[in-house]
Amino acid sequence: MGFVEDFKKFLVSGSLVTMAVAFVVGLAIVALIGALVNNIINPLIGAAGHVDFSKLGNLVINNSTIMGGAFLGAVINFLILMLVVFALIAYPYQKYEERKKARAAKTAPSTRECPECYSSINIKATRCPFCTSVVTPLAAASTVA
Repeated sequence: MGFVEDFKKFLVSGSLVTMAVAFVVGLAIVALIGALVNNIINPLIGAAGHVDFSKLGNLVINNSTIMGGAFLGAVINFLILMLVVFALIAYPYQKYEERKKARAAKTAPSTRECPECYSSINIKATRCPFCTSVVTPLAAASTVA
């Protein structure tokens, strides 16, 4: 396939739609957390410390204003956003992966590989059904070792 056909396939595939939905939801979450920080958390911190973040750290040089308070608000916004992303997405996903690995470790394997033809055979088999070679039963092999 050529580049144009691959690009058309990508545009029509579900992965592009999934990416677009994730992007829109991410923007909505950022806007929501930004509103939370700017309208609730910053005023609460300002009330507790008698400080207005919008005027904190403002420096005027040649009629240009450097706003340190706005930067501090952005840092707080970022930290809260990362906390929310971790709590709602990363942490549950980590726990899900840990449970999945624990389940996989609990289940004993029911198949193994034939040493001659590398086909998947039953763990209790004494002869490979594919190449008919004689294989040592795994239970006997583990008692010898």
